[in-house]
Amino acid sequence: MKDKGIRLNLGCASRLLDDYINVDMDSLEEITKRYPNLTINDKQKFLQCDVLNLPFEDSSVSEVRADAILEHMSFLEEPLFFREVARVLKPGGMINISIPDFEYMVTKWLEAEDNWKDFFRNDDEAIRQEHWFGQHSYSYDSRWGYLIAGFFGPQNGEGQFHKNAYTESKMLAIYSKIGFENVDITRFFWKETRPDLMIRAIGYKK
Repeated sequence: MKDKGIRLNLGCASRLLDDYINVDMDSLEEITKRYPNLTINDKQKFLQCDVLNLPFEDSSVSEVRADAILEHMSFLEEPLFFREVARVLKPGGMINISIPDFEYMVTKWLEAEDNWKDFFRNDDEAIRQEHWFGQHSYSYDSRWGYLIAGFFGPQNGEGQFHKNAYTESKMLAIYSKIGFENVDITRFFWKETRPDLMIRAIGYKK
């Protein structure tokens, strides 16, 4: 089988991938405690480190993948992330990022009902009942239900706050600025049972 080189899956949390080095700021022990049903196989390598300071040499990595972590980074962390990715990737190396489609969420927000019902709850019963501010649903029907978490994050843990937003045009502009070309943009739903529309942006280092 052809060697695919070093492939990184940054901010993996519970989404560990085969044949990647799965990287997260939390330890594997912390991740498995948070996701007790998580199973890990021998093809899923793990590295705990800061994604803004990767322990890899310049131009040594073939692919960097990052799903649903950029929205958790501050405005000042954002350029640090992209510059670090550009540093470790080889010429021709792939960047593969997915982020929530902010423009889509704004459109859904304007269409939704303005019907606040209850304060946020994060207890076990509320999670089982899909409480979401008393809406008991993952739908985007209400401005003050699950939809609001798309803007600000679910806020049920230290790293579960959203600090940034992305559109297709912004991603194309960022990729151009840091020297990535042949960019392909697609969209997909994060989970089949939920309405979160994601942008996937794939590009290649010049």
